[in-house]
Amino acid sequence: MGFFKKKTIAKSYDKDNKKPVIKASICNGEQVAGFKDIRTGKIEEVMLIKSPADLENFRAMYGIEGEITKEY
Repeated sequence: MGFFKKKTIAKSYDKDNKKPVIKASICNGEQVAGFKDIRTGKIEEVMLIKSPADLENFRAMYGIEGEITKEY
C-alpha cells in the first residue's frame, strides 16, 4: 500500500555561485551538508548528516552528482 509514500521534492540551488560542501567538526565529528558561496566563502547549512542515508537523501534532494568536498 503506497498511499502515504513520502515524495521527494527536487530543490535547486545557484550552481554558478554556490557549491555543495560538508562542514565537519574536528571535535565531535558532527557533519552538516550545505552550500558554500564561492565569492564570499559563507556556508549555508541545509541539513544534519547522521548516516550515509542522510547524505544520499541530500544528494537526491538537490540532484548532486560527484564528490562533495569536506571542510573542517
